[in-house]
Amino acid sequence: MSEKFQVVVIGGGPGGYVCAIRLSQLGLKTACIESRGSLGGTCLNVGCIPSKSLLNLTEEFNKLKGLANKGIEIGDIKLNLAKMMKSKDKAVTVLTKGVEFLLKKNKVTYFKGHGSFKSKNEILIKDDQNKEKVIQTDKTVIATGSVAVSLPGIEIDEKIIVSSTGALNLDKVPKKMVIVGGGYIGLEMGSVWSRLGTEVQVVEFLDHITPGMDKEISSEFMKILKKQGIKFNMQNKVEAITKNNSGAVVSTTDKDGNKSSFECDVVLISVGRKPNTKGLNLDVLSVDLDQSKRIKTDKTFKTNVENIYAIGDVIEGPMLAHKAEDEGIAVAENIAGQSGHVNYNTIPGVIYTTPEVASIGKTEEQLKELNKKYKVGKFSFMANSRAKAIDDVEGFVKILADEHTDKVLGAHIIGPHAGELIAEIGIAMEFGASSEDIARTCHAHPTFSEAVKEAALSVDKRAIHS
Repeated sequence: MSEKFQVVVIGGGPGGYVCAIRLSQLGLKTACIESRGSLGGTCLNVGCIPSKSLLNLTEEFNKLKGLANKGIEIGDIKLNLAKMMKSKDKAVTVLTKGVEFLLKKNKVTYFKGHGSFKSKNEILIKDDQNKEKVIQTDKTVIATGSVAVSLPGIEIDEKIIVSSTGALNLDKVPKKMVIVGGGYIGLEMGSVWSRLGTEVQVVEFLDHITPGMDKEISSEFMKILKKQGIKFNMQNKVEAITKNNSGAVVSTTDKDGNKSSFECDVVLISVGRKPNTKGLNLDVLSVDLDQSKRIKTDKTFKTNVENIYAIGDVIEGPMLAHKAEDEGIAVAENIAGQSGHVNYNTIPGVIYTTPEVASIGKTEEQLKELNKKYKVGKFSFMANSRAKAIDDVEGFVKILADEHTDKVLGAHIIGPHAGELIAEIGIAMEFGASSEDIARTCHAHPTFSEAVKEAALSVDKRAIHS
């Protein structure tokens, strides 16, 4: 007789493994199935963790080259790309092993292999040797994440035409790189290789980068990236990508019909991701999908099939690791009879370039669309003591508050440590705080966080240092 569990989680990414751990903490016999061979999903293995490692390493490399101007002379700075990649890989290995340890510590049974539905209560697991086993379950959580998409008719080979996975593992610095898509992933990867000497061209179909971001921030962000040497070709449609002996040629047409071609060593396709539901046998159970092939769920993460749930990138909402983690905890608590929930209004988004860009809540454009009356407070890092002291002054903090109640509706930061600073706003919004509440909270001096306080003061036009 096959082993039986109270809950099986298919997928060992941020949402899946967090969900499995929380289920076990709540006393439920839990299994977690992961096909990749290592836990942590796209984020840990080929996404947010290795990319942040390379972003940090390349930024350190970039900073070293300018230290002589600040009185620190250390001789010639040389790049050893192979060692840099080993450092990145080491960080990934340590963390994946750490997740495996956490599952074991929390008594979660871990199966390596591809999980699919044989029936509503039976999960088929096929390992990399094609050996099969079936386990029984009362309930199942689908947390299989997402996969990169390409353009129609263009095949990603991870050598010349690459996804973010290939861009994280190049064995030499390209002379020229074309990035198709001006979103988070493309700009992070573009920053990595630009710092190492690559000529980077971004081709974007829209008239602005980072779709969905507050447009004032987006505009400032593009100005800064241009100063760093990244070139932008806006409102350009990719017509073809042709490989040749030296790399590839990207052919485009702009909004006026003008044609251009960009020769390069590597093309990074960064035009989005799609839910990874292939091979789950969802059709056998008649699980409902929406028009984007995402699994449809209710507010408690239930699908239309009894005792089957879904979280993370396979359902509606931003494809972010921390969103999936929060959903993993919420669905586990719901399954255990508690009242888990996720506040989708306070999920931050961060781009880990230099400077960092972070957003939470509503943008100005969204508030205008909703006919919501609002106030704006802004404060430049140019006037922040800590930023001035270390010569890291690009960017500003922007806070949006309700015109009548002063409740914080959103915040957008471009500047040093933006990804950390946005958490303060998140907590404020979670507790329904006003800009006045932030402004009256004592912030240590000198810190970057004082820029948040000054932006809050600025909402009512009473900033001190601007």
